[in-house]
Amino acid sequence: MTPNLSKYNNNWYKPGKSKFTILIWYCLNAVFLNTYFLPISSFKIFLLKLFGAKIGRGVVIKPKVNIKYPWNLEIGNFSWIGEEVWIDNLDNIKIGNNCCVSQGAMLLCGNHNYKKTTFDLVTKPITLQDGSWVGAKAIVCPGITLEENSILTVGSVANTNLNSNEIFQGNPAKKIKERRIES
Repeated sequence: MTPNLSKYNNNWYKPGKSKFTILIWYCLNAVFLNTYFLPISSFKIFLLKLFGAKIGRGVVIKPKVNIKYPWNLEIGNFSWIGEEVWIDNLDNIKIGNNCCVSQGAMLLCGNHNYKKTTFDLVTKPITLQDGSWVGAKAIVCPGITLEENSILTVGSVANTNLNSNEIFQGNPAKKIKERRIES
């Protein structure tokens, strides 16, 4: 049997805000976040907070970042969001303190149920615990937790939880070694 996308229906999904609010956010996101013309983090953080994001002190948001729904986003203190990061937060994303999401990384809270002909939308939250690092062009799949001080290396795909103080690489990401942090 093949998928029948004519029967796809995600009416059950409620993004949490009105269509008008979402439209205004999409426009502001395109003009002020998903651009190279505004490199200033403080204004981006102001806009994100205005739309319900919870953001701590010392957060850096680089140019060309795309955030789907700020009201589903929480970022702790002194975390960095790199250039061209795509935060597709159809569900909640919590980024802890001192985390790094490197350039071109993707945090994906949504997927589709490939077992059903209707290809139903499935959403799950993502958590990056304190000190975790998502490498450049890496992908974090729905429902995944990067535990404290874990690393997902460049171009890797996390489709299972990453243990604390360990480094993961590949697609799917597998543990390659321990992470030791020197003072």
